[in-house]
Amino acid sequence: MFRFETAGESHGECLLATLTGLPSGIPIAQEAINHELWRRQQGFGRGGRMKIETDRVSIVAGVRHGQTIGAPIGMVIANADWKNWTESLPVTPGDMSLHKPVSRPRPGHADLSGAIKYNFPDARYILERASARETTARVAIGAIAKQYLAEFGIGILSHVIAVGPVRMPRAATWEEIVELNKKSEVLLGCVDPEVEQQMKGFVDEAYRTGDTAGGIFEVVARGLPVGLGSHATWDSRLDGKLAQAIVSMQAVKGVEIGSAEEGAASFGSKVQDTIHYRKDDREFYRGNNRAGGIEGGMTNGEELRVRGFLKPISTLRRPLESVDLETREPSKAAYERSDVCVVPAAGVIGESMVAIVLAGAMLEKFGGDSLVEAKRNYEGYLQQVREF
Repeated sequence: MFRFETAGESHGECLLATLTGLPSGIPIAQEAINHELWRRQQGFGRGGRMKIETDRVSIVAGVRHGQTIGAPIGMVIANADWKNWTESLPVTPGDMSLHKPVSRPRPGHADLSGAIKYNFPDARYILERASARETTARVAIGAIAKQYLAEFGIGILSHVIAVGPVRMPRAATWEEIVELNKKSEVLLGCVDPEVEQQMKGFVDEAYRTGDTAGGIFEVVARGLPVGLGSHATWDSRLDGKLAQAIVSMQAVKGVEIGSAEEGAASFGSKVQDTIHYRKDDREFYRGNNRAGGIEGGMTNGEELRVRGFLKPISTLRRPLESVDLETREPSKAAYERSDVCVVPAAGVIGESMVAIVLAGAMLEKFGGDSLVEAKRNYEGYLQQVREF
């Protein structure tokens, strides 16, 4: 089974990632993983931590001579900020007077619920693991999943649809998203420069007032075959797996596949994607893609489009009302160095989560202990689809 796990804390020594279930023979470019880690750090509105960390991966297991060997893959990403926390967060028993407690939980964060659940007197250890710093490891795993999917001609990219109330008035094409992701400098990840400047204005206002800004990102996957996922059981539906993967991201509170919100307010005749057939290509296609590439829990051959709704970051320079865990008295919430807007970065993380889910679906359908075997199975299936 295709499975991943991450370990590590925001200010700990490193982040760890393990990945099991990939076949042998997949070419792995370490620099491609590092490029994805770089993309995660970009975007207007990121905080001071991005100036400290230069995230680079070290693959320590499962890849030899540039290819997977069918064994579990292990990766390590060092935290440069660890040097500032070695005495306050030691692994062995240390000097508790150097501990940096978080006794004033932040509204919207895991602080209070986690402290109560795990019976900690403060939220420091909750903050350390709940931090979105953990997604660095997810992006490293997603980068490997992308390299596997690329062997089958599948590409995955993202762009930003909205920041605060500023929203793209139209759908972005795949070609626009490709061009956007070729840029060496990232502002807010919107394909329309004029709309992006309006988004920047909203983030500037958040900066100025000590606030934060959320938004909506969209992940697009292209080149998928018909039939990934299944209609047969609730937990085999691909849309359900994608929704869980996106909402598992820190600060994401909602997910949309295709034009779900618009469709909910429309008549059925305006929502369904009409079916057509190209005789020369012997291929079915849809007249539109309001379904976002999934019908009945299965891919239908159109572009997969998944949106994540990201709430504003919980850590505010102008903190909200809270309660001190020691005194139980009203207090302002704690503040730690944080971002103002992370919507473009969330798009990159979303790409990774979608890539992980799709890689799992491809492995489930086509199997194979080696890439050669998986490709043979895949080509056989494509021939079956052509002859349908």
